[in-house]
Amino acid sequence: MSVVVSFPNAARTKGPQRIQATYTVREISRQFGWSEALIRRWAKENIIQAVNPAPDGDLCFDFHALELFRRARELRNRGLSLRRVEAELHGQLNLFPENESVLIPLPVRISPFEEALILHENEDGRAVEMYRRSIDKGECVADAYCNLGVLDYEAGDILGAFDHFTNALKHEPRHVEAHFNLAHLYFEKGDINLSRLHYEISAAIEPGSVAAHFNLGLIHSIESRLPDAVAEFNKAREFATAEELEQIEEILTSMKNTANGDGIHWVR
Repeated sequence: MSVVVSFPNAARTKGPQRIQATYTVREISRQFGWSEALIRRWAKENIIQAVNPAPDGDLCFDFHALELFRRARELRNRGLSLRRVEAELHGQLNLFPENESVLIPLPVRISPFEEALILHENEDGRAVEMYRRSIDKGECVADAYCNLGVLDYEAGDILGAFDHFTNALKHEPRHVEAHFNLAHLYFEKGDINLSRLHYEISAAIEPGSVAAHFNLGLIHSIESRLPDAVAEFNKAREFATAEELEQIEEILTSMKNTANGDGIHWVR
């Protein structure tokens, strides 16, 4: 007999996700699962370069750094040690020998994708045109399609969003944000199987994603697979913020009060 779990009102799937112009240390940590201390050390040692400070004065990274964090994630997922990951990142930064020449800084024209990110964050409708221009130029194609999908979703064009997220995966099959966003759309449309599949892919690509594990926990709960649900919520707890942790604890308490707990690994 299945067990029906009554969730708190705050328990709902998290999504969708877009590519941002800048990321704080906390955002990078939550997305990739690296500790904030490690991210700060990488910035201090120039392994991954930070840019202008965030509004609160903390370190900030742009979308160029995002590529290096993605590379670090791939290396980690391949089983490389932290030392090897750092060596690989150093190698990418040192492909060309340094010289002691004095360079005169020249004005740099930002790319269509960079301009689109800025327009997007300022809720400027011209972002759509710039994302399309970025795609036409072959620049950050998967990221551009992903963000077009988010814009369509926010405008209520669900079919357009599906199309853009799918195109993102055609250009980059391991694009984690596109997988996550497709999972969210499938969940809203009631296709639990495809939703679970894309959340599982997201969590496999990005094991430190709180949102992916949290949403998987909700799906397993809906399907009455409580041991699997608890396992996913426990994974989400490892990287959750204080606010998220409070929500997860509330859900786990609700589940424990409903189920008899047999065969379930409750963590406190």
